[in-house]
Amino acid sequence: MVVCNLKDRKKETVKAFLKTMPKSLKKTVKSVCSDMYEGFINAAKETFGKRTKIVVDRFHVAKLYRKGLDTLRIKELKRLKEELPKEEYAKLKGVIWVLISSQKDISVEDKALLKLLFGYAPKLESAYDERNKLTNIFDTKTGRRGGKRMIKNWIVRVNARSITCFDKFISTLNSYFSVIVNYFIARHSSGFVEGFNNKIKVIKRRCYGIINVEHLFQRIFLDASEREIYAL
Repeated sequence: MVVCNLKDRKKETVKAFLKTMPKSLKKTVKSVCSDMYEGFINAAKETFGKRTKIVVDRFHVAKLYRKGLDTLRIKELKRLKEELPKEEYAKLKGVIWVLISSQKDISVEDKALLKLLFGYAPKLESAYDERNKLTNIFDTKTGRRGGKRMIKNWIVRVNARSITCFDKFISTLNSYFSVIVNYFIARHSSGFVEGFNNKIKVIKRRCYGIINVEHLFQRIFLDASEREIYAL
């Protein structure tokens, strides 16, 4: 794995870095996984050419369509807070975490809570259902053609059900459709890189205000070891 800290996110900067790769190494690159930032995508296309597949990371895609559901959730809960008696609205406590949880992690009690919510907010139920169906599409073992067909059918169904909270996402989906469905070729993801970046950010936050190297070591490594022992 190569880790680099570029001065900016411009295409020219990324392209210049990629060009430093030996030609023999470039020839081994079969696909490049990225978010939807044009600078990264175009730099990869111009460096590696058509033989290399550009793949938009599925977790960046998921972040966008989950945001659509979350936008509707905020709107509907605000409405219910104004319309329902305080005692009745209080019964919905914790529903936000249920909505963002994976279906496999939902308990019987959680399902009952969702049923109560959806009785008051049927639009939210429809959007929740379609969010889960799109997630299932990305989890389905299928090829590019199959994934492409299922996502197009999903768009048609969402439009037919007049679910507008995904409008912005669908617009983005259509713009990046070819590189998004490339995910189904080999299911490449930049999840490891995102996780690595998050760890770096956590270390940076933990190191604010530290100027002594010994204290820095204690903060990062010794505290981490204690947490691991405690977890055992």
